[in-house]
Amino acid sequence: MTAAGAGVHRGALDDLDSLSGGAAAADGVIHLAFKHDFSDYAGAITADLRAVETIGATLEGSGKPFVVTSGTLMLALAHPSGRLGTELDAIAPGSPPLPRVEAENAAIALAERGVRSSVVRLAPSVHSSADHHGFVPALIGIARDKGLSAYVGDGATRWPAVHTLDAARLFRLALEAAPAGSRLHGVGDEGVPFRDIADVIGRRLDLPAVGISREEADGHFGFLSAFVSLDNPTSSTRTRELLGWRPEHPALIPDLEEGHYFTDI
Repeated sequence: MTAAGAGVHRGALDDLDSLSGGAAAADGVIHLAFKHDFSDYAGAITADLRAVETIGATLEGSGKPFVVTSGTLMLALAHPSGRLGTELDAIAPGSPPLPRVEAENAAIALAERGVRSSVVRLAPSVHSSADHHGFVPALIGIARDKGLSAYVGDGATRWPAVHTLDAARLFRLALEAAPAGSRLHGVGDEGVPFRDIADVIGRRLDLPAVGISREEADGHFGFLSAFVSLDNPTSSTRTRELLGWRPEHPALIPDLEEGHYFTDI
C-alpha cells in the first residue's frame, strides 16, 4: 500500500479511538475487517457493530463515502424459501435474529445522517488464488480429512460466488459512486449447486462425492454445517445497472478447475 502511494494507519477493531482517528483523516472508508472467530461469534458481531457505529459517528455530516461489508447468506436465513435474493431485500432486526443484520442496518441508516453509506453483500465464496481461508479451502480441508467430498441431501442447494478481483473492483466503484443508502451485491455466479462444488473437489482430490443427511452434516462439516445446506440464489442485476459493474474473472467452477486450490503448500 505504501508503494502505491497510500498512507498506513494502524489500528484494531477493538481500538475504537484508532478507528475514529483513521476515519476522520480519510476521504472515505471501506470497512472489510471482521473477527472470524466462531468460538465467540456473538463477540465478533458485537465488535463489528461497534466499529460501524464508531466510524459512522465520525463521518456524520461529512458526505464522505462509507462502504460496509455484509453477506448474502443472511438472505437465505431470513427467507429460507430459496427465492432469488435481490438488493431490494432489507432485513428487519430481530425477525428472526440474524448475524450482522444490525451492522448492515446501522450502515444504511447513516445515509440520513450525512454519510454516503452503502453495503456490499458478498457471496459466501469469494474465490481466487488468493483465497486461503475462505469457505472453499475449508471444504477442501474437510474432504481431505474425512476421505470424501460431501454435500447435503441431493446437493441442489445453491451458493452464489464472486471472484476476488471482481469483488475488489466493486468496492472501488461503491466508494466512488454508490448512492447513499444503497445495498449492493458482490455476486458473479447467481447460484452454483453445492453438488457441483463437491463433485469438483472430489474429482480433484480423487475422493468420492457423497450425499449425506442433514443429521450427519454437523459431524461432517463442523461449523460450516450451518451454511452448506442453505439455498442462497442471489442476483446482482441492480448492482450492475447502478454502478456499471461487470464480473470479468473466472466463475467458481472454472476457477476450481484451474487447480490452484488443490496445490499442497
